[in-house]
Amino acid sequence: MNSSDRPTFQSWLMAARPRTLPAAAAPVFVAIAFALRDGVFHWASALSCLLISLLMQIGANFANDLFDHERGTDTPDRLGPTRVTASGIISPAQMRIATAAVFGLAGLFGLYLTWLRGWTILALGASILVAALAYTGGPFPYGYYALGDVFVFLSFGIAAVCGTYYAQSGMLTAAVGWAAVPQGLLIVNILVVNNTRDIPTDTVANKRTLAVVLGRQAMLTEYLLCLMGAYLVPLGLWIFGLASVGGLLCWLSLPQAVLMYREFSHAEGRALNKTLGGTAQLALVYAVLFALGMVIFR
Repeated sequence: MNSSDRPTFQSWLMAARPRTLPAAAAPVFVAIAFALRDGVFHWASALSCLLISLLMQIGANFANDLFDHERGTDTPDRLGPTRVTASGIISPAQMRIATAAVFGLAGLFGLYLTWLRGWTILALGASILVAALAYTGGPFPYGYYALGDVFVFLSFGIAAVCGTYYAQSGMLTAAVGWAAVPQGLLIVNILVVNNTRDIPTDTVANKRTLAVVLGRQAMLTEYLLCLMGAYLVPLGLWIFGLASVGGLLCWLSLPQAVLMYREFSHAEGRALNKTLGGTAQLALVYAVLFALGMVIFR
């Protein structure tokens, strides 16, 4: 592609990877539900957090597309969705500008939250930005050293849920902290499927994800443990009086969880792209049901 060509909207949509966006929205919905339950809901900060989360996910997808191309990880043998930089659909220079623009827009909303809640929000936002860029970029791309699962749990679970609640209320509670755990676990499972699918190509590219290091069977175990943890935490929240029985409304998504586990157990190669989308959908359905339970059964 000539660098002067303008990529189409469809090209940018492909780069944004819409199937990953439910993972960005799900934790925000949970935090909003707790804010409503606790009487501290603040619509402007809640909306800002949702937009920041979506923009940060898109920016991270852009950055990964760019950095993986520059490291030579994305080859014609790739089994996942088309990477637009490696395919020449969008030039590296265009992707670099777009990445900076998306992160910059997220930063504008972050400045509003900083004005509202102080430097704690600024520090959190900076940490998330660094984590998004360092996943496949910089001198130590932690996604290449089997650390992706840990950082995804911290970013999409703990930081996203607790950060959104803090942005609305200026405080944190034990219930919110525990409610962040299932979100992190379910979103880690998206990465588990993604990295399991890419074991052959990542091995060749010397990208040592946890899936490459431990193998497929270990990833199947991790997926199951994450599911178990996600569905047991709401029970614990209810038993210990930190949340109402409404949190167990998320158990209505158990049939989908079982289906995803069975699908992950048997699918291979490109067939795992369907499992990837279903796992992201599960994270959103779970979050919506859990959030509804918190709001309806206070």
